[in-house]
Amino acid sequence: MLLNDRFLKACLGEAVDQTPLWLMRQAGRYLPEYNATRARAGSFLGLAKNPAYATEVTLQPLDRYPLDAAILFSDILTIPDAMGLGLKFTAGEGPSFEYPLRTEEAVKKLRVADMDQLKYVFDAVSEIRKALMQDGKQRVPLIGFSGSPWTLACYMIDGSSADDFRHAKTMMFSRPDLMQHILDTNAQSVAAYLIEQVKAGAQALMIFDTWGGMLPDGWYQKMSLASMQKVIAMLPREHDGRKIPVIMFTKGGAIWLNDMAQVGADVIAIDWTMSLSRARKQLLALNKPLALQGNLDPLILFAEPKQIVEQANLLLEDLASAPALKPGLHPLDGHVFNLGHGISQFTPPESVTVLAEAVINRSRALRAKS
Repeated sequence: MLLNDRFLKACLGEAVDQTPLWLMRQAGRYLPEYNATRARAGSFLGLAKNPAYATEVTLQPLDRYPLDAAILFSDILTIPDAMGLGLKFTAGEGPSFEYPLRTEEAVKKLRVADMDQLKYVFDAVSEIRKALMQDGKQRVPLIGFSGSPWTLACYMIDGSSADDFRHAKTMMFSRPDLMQHILDTNAQSVAAYLIEQVKAGAQALMIFDTWGGMLPDGWYQKMSLASMQKVIAMLPREHDGRKIPVIMFTKGGAIWLNDMAQVGADVIAIDWTMSLSRARKQLLALNKPLALQGNLDPLILFAEPKQIVEQANLLLEDLASAPALKPGLHPLDGHVFNLGHGISQFTPPESVTVLAEAVINRSRALRAKS
C-alpha cells in the first residue's frame, strides 16, 4: 500500500490532487549529506556497489524535500561493467573503461551482461523498498532505471565521456554492422537488467538516452530509438497486479517527439527545448495521449527564489492552457514535474525547497480554478 501514489497515477494518465515532483539526480553531490555518505564509502563505486549506502543516499532527498518518488541510486555504466569492460572512476575525470570496444574482435566477443554480476543493484532495490516503509505503508514509489543501448554504446566504444563521442559515431558510420551488434547486445542486457529491478521491487522504469540527441535525424531513429523500442517490448508492464509505467528520455530529442510516441513508453520525458503545451498538443494530434515528464532548465535553480517560483509557475500555467490528456481530466493531469536533465552538483539545496513549494502551491491552485 502506497501512502503517496501521485507519481504512478500521473504516469498512467490518471487524476491527481497536485502535480507530482521528483528530480533527475535528486540523490547527489548538491546535498551535503550525500557527500558525507560518499566520504564514508571511500569512492563512488564503493557507494554504488554497497546496497546499504545506496539505500541511505536514495532516501536522503526524500527526508529533506516533499518529493513524490524515489529513484534507485546507481549508475548507468553498471551494465558495461558487468560485461567485463573494467569500469573505474577517477577523481576529477569521471568514469572510464579499461577495455573499450575499438576493434572488430572486441565487438564480436561482447556478450549480454551477466545479471549475477549486478546482484548488488537488485539487492539495493529490495533494501530501498523496505526502507521506504512507514507504519506498514510505503512512503512513495521506487523508480528503477537504465541507460539506453545507444548511450551505453557511446561510453563502451569511446571508453569515457566525450564532447562528440567520435569513436562511437565513426563506428556507426563506417561499420554499422558492428554498431548494430553492440546495440542489440545492449538492448538484451538493458531489458534483462530492468526486468530484474522489477522483480526486486521497482514500481516504475526509466530509460535514460543521454546522448541520443547528438545523432543526425534518421540515424536517431535507426540507432537509438529502435533499440529502445526493442527494450520496451521486452519489459513487463504489470507486476503483482500493479501496472509498471515506463518513462523514456532522450536529452535534446524533443524534435523527435512524434517518433518517440510510437515505441510503447507510457511517459515521454522532454528537456527544456520544447514547451509542455506544445508537446501535449503534438501527442494528442497523433492520438497518443501519453503522459509527459519535465522540463524545467536545471540552471534555473541558481536564480533567486522569486525567479524559481516564477519559472515553475510559468511552466505549470503553460501546460494548464493546453487541452487535457483525456476527457474528464485537468490539463495538468498526466504530467510529472521534473528538470529537463539532472540537477547540477553546484545547486544550492535550498533552491529545491523553493521549487517543491512552488510546484505544490501552483499546481493545487490551478486545479482549484477549474
